[in-house]
Amino acid sequence: MMFKLKHGRLLFALFAVFFFFSPIIVFGRIGVGVGAGKIQMDKPLKAGGIYDLPALPVLNTGDEPGEYGVSVEYHEGVPQIRPFRDWFHFEPLSFHLNPGEVQLVKVTLTLPAKTQPGDYFAYLEGHPVKKSVSGQTSIGVAAAAKLYFTVTPANIFQGIYYRFISLYSRYHPWDTIVLALIFAAILLRFIGKRFKFQIARKE
Repeated sequence: MMFKLKHGRLLFALFAVFFFFSPIIVFGRIGVGVGAGKIQMDKPLKAGGIYDLPALPVLNTGDEPGEYGVSVEYHEGVPQIRPFRDWFHFEPLSFHLNPGEVQLVKVTLTLPAKTQPGDYFAYLEGHPVKKSVSGQTSIGVAAAAKLYFTVTPANIFQGIYYRFISLYSRYHPWDTIVLALIFAAILLRFIGKRFKFQIARKE
């Protein structure tokens, strides 16, 4: 009995020495959060329009730095229409975040001229992105905001019209300057031809 007790104490002492003097391994926690749970466009959208959605805040909730990105994701079994991923543009598309840092991601939605009218739904998802050994990107944890919007019925001509209006409002006054330059060039060409005609007539 005494031998077993001494043997047990010896094992305990060896375990304690190993525990206190061995290197401590700390595993970093990767986390992500988004600052918006739901994004819903109040007014119906027009086919062919270009819309700036509310910026999506992406937060590193973990305790180690990492690379992050944003994407459009879907959920099975919802009644709404799925918007195509290439309708969305994120700026920046990928970014680095230290623990506790937040990145505001600008989201632009461009509707084609021929867009199916109806109610749309998708997730705007923020996630950490890691490179695997093979060089492929892998996504683990994620957080997402629900996006809702409605597209009103429109024909192809209305879609082209709304695309023109969207481009005009987005790039104004640069488009006005370009139109003014084109008009000035046409006017100068017309004056030049008329001036040459008057000189030839005097001769």
